[in-house]
Amino acid sequence: MASKYVDTTSIIQVIGNVYNNPQLLNFTDKYHITEADFPDEFHRIAFGIIYNLYNLGSYSINISTISDFLDTRPKVKAIFEKNKGDEWLQRASNVAISESFDYYYGRLKKMTLLREYDKCGIDVSDIYDPDNILDTKKKQLQEDQLDNSTLEQLATKVDAKISEIRAKYVENYDEDVVQAAQGARELIENLKKTPEVGIPLYGSMINTITRGARLGKFYLRSAPTGIGKSRTLVADACNFACNRIYNEQFGSWINNGTKEPTLFITTEQDIGEVQTMMLAFLADVDEDHLLNGKYEGNEEQRIQEAIDILEQSPLYIEMMPDFSLQDIENTIIRNIRDKDIRYVCLDYIHTSMKILEEITRRSGGVKLREDNILFMMSIRLKDICNKYGIFIISATQLNSSYLESETPDQNLLRGAKSIADWTNFYKNLETVVLNRNI
Repeated sequence: MASKYVDTTSIIQVIGNVYNNPQLLNFTDKYHITEADFPDEFHRIAFGIIYNLYNLGSYSINISTISDFLDTRPKVKAIFEKNKGDEWLQRASNVAISESFDYYYGRLKKMTLLREYDKCGIDVSDIYDPDNILDTKKKQLQEDQLDNSTLEQLATKVDAKISEIRAKYVENYDEDVVQAAQGARELIENLKKTPEVGIPLYGSMINTITRGARLGKFYLRSAPTGIGKSRTLVADACNFACNRIYNEQFGSWINNGTKEPTLFITTEQDIGEVQTMMLAFLADVDEDHLLNGKYEGNEEQRIQEAIDILEQSPLYIEMMPDFSLQDIENTIIRNIRDKDIRYVCLDYIHTSMKILEEITRRSGGVKLREDNILFMMSIRLKDICNKYGIFIISATQLNSSYLESETPDQNLLRGAKSIADWTNFYKNLETVVLNRNI
């Protein structure tokens, strides 16, 4: 059955503009047009012809080049000719308004989004109801809201409806307000049985300060450039997920507790760089020996054993060189769902082009300072910890003031001292992994 979420004018404008200027297909970061955007077969074919000709090297397209293209494709040609494709494309070309392409492209993608929700049985008529022909005031209001909303905002509205239903009927959500002493006796008894501690981070002093990696908490480690933030996060990730670590003092592998599903998100290093750090940590081998391929004593044997341990550990690495706040949340949620992740090591909090674009878009074009953006990022990470009951640890840079400061505190955080207000902040002016050869 044909969907009601189709804007024919937008389809004509998009195809007409692409026909007039195929170079629009080259801006893949800005425009992403797919077959799903055209529910009608003829429209898919018309766009597909232009798309294929452009990718075959035809940067100027006309009826003649289309005719040559169709000569070797009789099935597509029959459908194109049945719908008088030559005349249709010419009309689309004539009415196409290049200055309004972004507007019609946005309408096209919004209809695709609503159409896909509708196919899944999700009622989106409160956002846009094409069947409404009587209530003109409501129709105009919906048209205005549709034009002024981004794709992400539309998706958020639908997600909010689904979340509300889940909260009400699955999570039995009622209200947040409780009497101050409600459940206090049970809380005290539960703490006797299960003290508020988490699995160990790597390093005894850190565990004394933080009480371990507690689920629902977000920890932030700060240090100057080159001190070892990434390496300490690698150590933590291995400590969470690997049940054996080599101890040079005893000259043997020691048991390291349970294997907890852990995600290491790298924003700067590639997979190989993270792997060598992990193997060096687990085997207690100088990383330079791995990188040079020259080992001493039984080091190579220990590295092979470390590989075996990694293969059997629920430890996962994900690269995110350019990320937004939504990318981070989506990645964590996906790994919670697919890998049962409970511990996340994010290396490390900083701004990126994608974050700047996302925040600017959400703020309606208002450019925010870096400290505001980092503050928002830390809030989001803390919210994810609370929402999904997981533990996240990350890191941030210190500013140059750390060299003169006699009382290190949150004022040394580079970019935003405010991020310490929303995290369990502990100072780390020296690397935690002091005696590990990574």
